[in-house]
Amino acid sequence: MITPRLLMIIPKLLPVGCGVVFCVALPAFAQPRPMPVVTNDESGFVQIFDGKTLAGWEGDPQYWRVENGALVGEVTATNLLKQNSFIIWRGGETRDFELKVEYRVSAKGNSGINYRSVMATNGPSAMRGYQADIDGKNQYTGQNYEEKGRTFLAMRGQVTRVENGKPPEVIASLGSTNDLVSVIKDEDWNEYHLIARGNVLIHILNGRVLSVAIDEDPVNRTRTGLLGVQVHVGPPMKIEYRNFRLKRLADEAL
Repeated sequence: MITPRLLMIIPKLLPVGCGVVFCVALPAFAQPRPMPVVTNDESGFVQIFDGKTLAGWEGDPQYWRVENGALVGEVTATNLLKQNSFIIWRGGETRDFELKVEYRVSAKGNSGINYRSVMATNGPSAMRGYQADIDGKNQYTGQNYEEKGRTFLAMRGQVTRVENGKPPEVIASLGSTNDLVSVIKDEDWNEYHLIARGNVLIHILNGRVLSVAIDEDPVNRTRTGLLGVQVHVGPPMKIEYRNFRLKRLADEAL
């Protein structure tokens, strides 16, 4: 169920202003109403990718390069992957933060933005942790997927509560699948805006909240970790990222 505490927490985590509509299907005791959110406020954000070099980033140069101001990950028919490969930002760890970044993915592409993550032991460029999912077919774009961990934490359109040893509990809806998919631009530039504060993880895409995970699993959740982006096992693909901006937030106990 949606508790009064939940109704208080989620708006608190979002920037106050106008520009984004956060719609939740509420129970009878609370009428649905849009919560306006600003996504064009750039105060406190710092660029973490210079658009010219891979300085500050670490990944396999067979798959990652800089081209036309973008961080490009590409898998070709001659260098297919045996496991997912990441390029990792080495400028620090992500704890409570906001991240804004633009991406463009090929039609058969599959990628994601990992945060509060750790390096996995089964590969030099493998990560484990929270991921803002991206795919060219838009089957999964917007969801919260834990790479090499608990897998699906919040599907697109869901607000979930995650507890130890239990499947994620869907406690609210953010809209219909068709409505949410309509905000995603195929093979064009999209902007992800991620907010992680305490145990609440919010994925916003092109100004629309697509998923919220409230991680109440003290055994498996993480409060800090690395940031990286992914090229995925499968057919040849291309993913481009540009304009990475990171804003660190003051820690808050939730």
